[in-house]
Amino acid sequence: MTHSVATMVDQVIRDRRSVRAFLPTPVPRSDIEAILEIAARAPSGTNTQPWQVYVLSGARKQALSDEIVQTFFDPNALAQHHEEYDYYPATWVEPFLSRRRKIGLDLYGLLGLTRDNLVGMKAQQARNYQFFDAPVGLIFTLDRVMGQGSLLDYGMFMQNIMIAARARGLDTCPQAAFNQFHKIIARQLDLPASQKIICGMALGYADPSKIENTLETVREPLANFAHFLE
Repeated sequence: MTHSVATMVDQVIRDRRSVRAFLPTPVPRSDIEAILEIAARAPSGTNTQPWQVYVLSGARKQALSDEIVQTFFDPNALAQHHEEYDYYPATWVEPFLSRRRKIGLDLYGLLGLTRDNLVGMKAQQARNYQFFDAPVGLIFTLDRVMGQGSLLDYGMFMQNIMIAARARGLDTCPQAAFNQFHKIIARQLDLPASQKIICGMALGYADPSKIENTLETVREPLANFAHFLE
């Protein structure tokens, strides 16, 4: 790989971010197909390629969002929905707790939402289930027969999607928030019982006028996570 190509790849990776406000501009199906096709070059254990992707737009996406949002704002209905697998730890410890708190405070700070504004924070959380107004929503599933190693494969596949999208001027937001509503998603998408929801993802063009899209997350310096042993 030449230096110029490496620089371009590095820049696309740096430019990738979780966008939380999208323009209504449609995404051509040909672009979506190209992104998914190249993303499928991700490695997977013994080439199992465990990913399944449901691409939602228009009325199908709206119907899913409407039902989840309605459930989210109904305490009695919400109590009936739980994540099928643990994405986050049951007990938070440092340094992960501080990192989690920082991004939440930074986002809500940009939006002018204080801790006592429970209504405003709830409304912001609900935007997850509207795919942040992105024209395309992706739902990822995994066959239940697969083991935990397939989640590693899945992460590489999803990263490829996000990088390929960014290279085409598109933005994304991976969303574990959908996991809680796997029963609704399975029914709305008529999923076979053998498929488990992994997460969702918004795909589209970022709205540059929205302040939440100015959020910049920080990364730990190399010395804090890389261990060179000789």
